Amino acid sequence: MQDFKKLIVWKKAHELALNVYAATRYFPAEETFGLRSQMRRASSSIGINIAEGCGRTSQTELRRCLRMAQGSASELAYEPLLARDSKLLSQSAHQRLTSETVEIKRMTTALIRKLRTEN
Repeated sequence: MQDFKKLIVWKKAHELALNVYAATRYFPAEETFGLRSQMRRASSSIGINIAEGCGRTSQTELRRCLRMAQGSASELAYEPLLARDSKLLSQSAHQRLTSETVEIKRMTTALIRKLRTEN
């Protein structure tokens, strides 16, 4: 069991979630339960799964939670593209969110590999 707040990947995931919340703040009302909700859920799920994994008792369980975080990041990799192409998100916001998401996916992959070699 470890403190998730000490992990750089969790800090980046938390920052990404905050950025997604800010970027979707002014989406139209009809997107409240649509793309806005999906993007917020996927982005927060990344950090949530990392935190959950850190609270588990084995590295196997941590790796499983990190893979779930990667799944949420993969979902989020598409959603800003859809938002941009639907004219809900600017090109610069799309690029920023996409770049942050890719970085988190790389970091979780590296952490999973590191945990595998420690066993």
